[in-house]
Amino acid sequence: MRLTRALAASAAIVMTAVTAVGCSSDASAGSPTCPNGKIAFGIEPFEDPTKLKPAYQVLADALEEKLDCPVELNVLEDYSAEVLAMQNGKLDLGQFGPLGYVFASERAGAEPLASFGLADGKLSAYTAGIWVPKDSPIQSVKDLKGKDLALGSVGSTSGDVLPRYALKQEGIEDADLKINYAGGHPEAMLALTNGTVDAAQINSQTLATAKSEGTFDESKFRQIWKSEEIPNDPITVRGDAPDEFKKAVEDALLNLETKDVEKVGAFLDVTPPGPLIKVTKETYKPLFDLAETMNLSEEDV
Repeated sequence: MRLTRALAASAAIVMTAVTAVGCSSDASAGSPTCPNGKIAFGIEPFEDPTKLKPAYQVLADALEEKLDCPVELNVLEDYSAEVLAMQNGKLDLGQFGPLGYVFASERAGAEPLASFGLADGKLSAYTAGIWVPKDSPIQSVKDLKGKDLALGSVGSTSGDVLPRYALKQEGIEDADLKINYAGGHPEAMLALTNGTVDAAQINSQTLATAKSEGTFDESKFRQIWKSEEIPNDPITVRGDAPDEFKKAVEDALLNLETKDVEKVGAFLDVTPPGPLIKVTKETYKPLFDLAETMNLSEEDV
């Protein structure tokens, strides 16, 4: 339904926003680390793209040096555009939200390689949350019935599915309240701070960024629900890429220095930051289980 329509609408965007992989005449073209002359790396705009791109460019430049192959960074229109681009062979690598990866793995064959580690070598994680004004009569998820709730964007792990799962656990269906998709995590927070909704999803990553930038005064709001920890976003490779290329990219990612990834990690609340660490499909099994529990399919997200 919604994703199907979004995929169709995004097709034109993807074809113009992502350069075809095989059009470079770079001397390293044809090598295991650079089979098509360049590497197309896509990300979703989970924060303001003008802020994300400089941070990801540091990571992309370091990866380019490791692989001796140009890395072309693409901030896609949305999740569906990124999935479509990888499915059509226009992306070699893609970073997806955890639940987005579930569907990217099924539709585009995305395989997880690495995610963002902490300084102690453990995988970083984040939480979803629902917030209300401090003086709101809303005390729990049950009290959201009949209220306005701002969510981030359709299909987002912390910005859509997990908050709706919390509602479902309390017997509240989507039709029992007014759900407003704000268009992203910062936009959902803005709807709350502007007073246009009764409650909003704010995940720990967005909260940390907003507090550091001074755009959210936590003393004026309360968190009424918090999810269990969610493993951070995987960087994935398309499933039909050559095995030698997959291995080379994985090795390169796992050998990047902390300074190469910490600017991106700052947006993901990776504190204190460490290097990227290896992840597998099993790492994200709780998200596959969530999709099954919620009876989710691509049409639902």
